[in-house]
Amino acid sequence: MTEYQTTEQASEMMRQTAGESRRLAGIAFIALSAQFMTVIMLAAAMAPNYDFNAGAISDLGVFSETALLFNASLVVVGLLNVVGGYVLYRGHGKRWLLGVFAVAGLGAVGTGLFPLDAGDLHSLFALLAFVFFNVQALAVATQVDGVMRALSALAGLLGLAFVVLMVIGDSGNTAVFGPIGHGGTERMIVYPVMLWLVAYGGYLLGTDETTGQTAGPTE
Repeated sequence: MTEYQTTEQASEMMRQTAGESRRLAGIAFIALSAQFMTVIMLAAAMAPNYDFNAGAISDLGVFSETALLFNASLVVVGLLNVVGGYVLYRGHGKRWLLGVFAVAGLGAVGTGLFPLDAGDLHSLFALLAFVFFNVQALAVATQVDGVMRALSALAGLLGLAFVVLMVIGDSGNTAVFGPIGHGGTERMIVYPVMLWLVAYGGYLLGTDETTGQTAGPTE
């Protein structure tokens, strides 16, 4: 076996490992988003007198009928995000990008472990999750091309814009919420980035038939 053949085999193994890592990350991100969006829908239907307009999403974590379901789902969101981010890191090696995924995941886990009635701790972790899941989309936008770059940037910018509105509204100027209220404003922080995670997960699962390589962050 020549040195050239050995090098080619090593390169092929690296490409296969990177492809497997991206596919695993894609599955994690799709599962993360799908389960959380489903739980939000089910919990909102189960919680008595839940107010979509005025209520926070985290209100679902304090109703006795939905607390366990909702808070456990948040912990799963955080763990899957960290797992997905780490699996991708093994392929691209960018520590700063792993850090963004890890902080976003920490925010979700903390929000689940410290529900709304936990006070300031909940607020801190929830803000961390709101900000960094959307920063995560912007970070990914710097690593991908084409339509996925545009979708990533749009999701992240939209979410962060509504984070600003939420902070302004919760500081006393509730008029900025407009007809969608606090509940709608929070959903505009969460829903676009969750839908983006489904799209990004699908992107990672996709394979370029001409090269056999799986799409994902650039090296």
